[in-house]
Amino acid sequence: MSGDKNQEQNSSSTEFIEKRRAALERYLNRTAAHPVLSVDPDFREFLEADMELPKATNTSALSGKGVMRLFNKVGETVNKITYKMDETDKWFEEKTSQIDSLDVQLRALHSAVDTLTNQRRELATCTGATARSIAVLGHGEPGASLGRALAQLAETLEKVEVIRRAQSNSDLYQFGEMLRDYVALIGAIKDVFHERVKVFQNWQHAQMMLNKKREQKARLEQSGRTDKTSQAATEVIEWEAKVDRGQEEFDNISKMIKKELERFELVRVEDFKKQLTEYLESMLQYQNQLIKYWESFLPEARAVA
Repeated sequence: MSGDKNQEQNSSSTEFIEKRRAALERYLNRTAAHPVLSVDPDFREFLEADMELPKATNTSALSGKGVMRLFNKVGETVNKITYKMDETDKWFEEKTSQIDSLDVQLRALHSAVDTLTNQRRELATCTGATARSIAVLGHGEPGASLGRALAQLAETLEKVEVIRRAQSNSDLYQFGEMLRDYVALIGAIKDVFHERVKVFQNWQHAQMMLNKKREQKARLEQSGRTDKTSQAATEVIEWEAKVDRGQEEFDNISKMIKKELERFELVRVEDFKKQLTEYLESMLQYQNQLIKYWESFLPEARAVA
């Protein structure tokens, strides 16, 4: 019992390490394929540095900075809920709807594949248990031909168990983890869309403040308070510059999002095609191997007298 528990813990640890390794590999490949990120100095230093990488710091779950980050995230979440920009760009309106729909679909598919992985793994475990039980039964069988067939069946089921575990690994690493990556990427895209809304909000706030400063300057001029008119004029100029910067930032982030999202769609289609093709090819190989195992056993079963 203790041995089975240790084996299960070792298997979970190995799977965790493999997941992290595969995720890092996909991240590096995806970053290296990006025309801008691939030449980023930090990324190149990460790949080429000979020294040991620095260890993570500030890992305390309840540190002061961690609590502040938590409150900031809560504040941003509330802002997402309470503020809604009246979208004037039809492209963004359509893409937002598409991204929301894709998010729901990918999450549902990832959940289904996760269930498939677990059930296939459970099937492999049950297959192995069945093989061991049949082997014990074969040892106690008085009939030579039936005993031989049972022993052969146990060996066949042991091979089938290996195949089914390999299938569950393909479900996880070739299909499930890819879906998990894209669920995270879709979440990042939604965050970027929200950043655009925040930039728009800052721009509109600057426009509102500019209007107030202009009204304040006009009132000072009408009242003849020349001592404060100069300062008011300076503030108007400052807020005019902020409005111009706000509009420029909004235009720039809108253009960048369109450019990156168009690239993302091309990469996503190609990535799905590549991963699904490899996944289906591996499934086909596994099924062919299973057929060979059962075809090899069939004459032994028919020979039972």
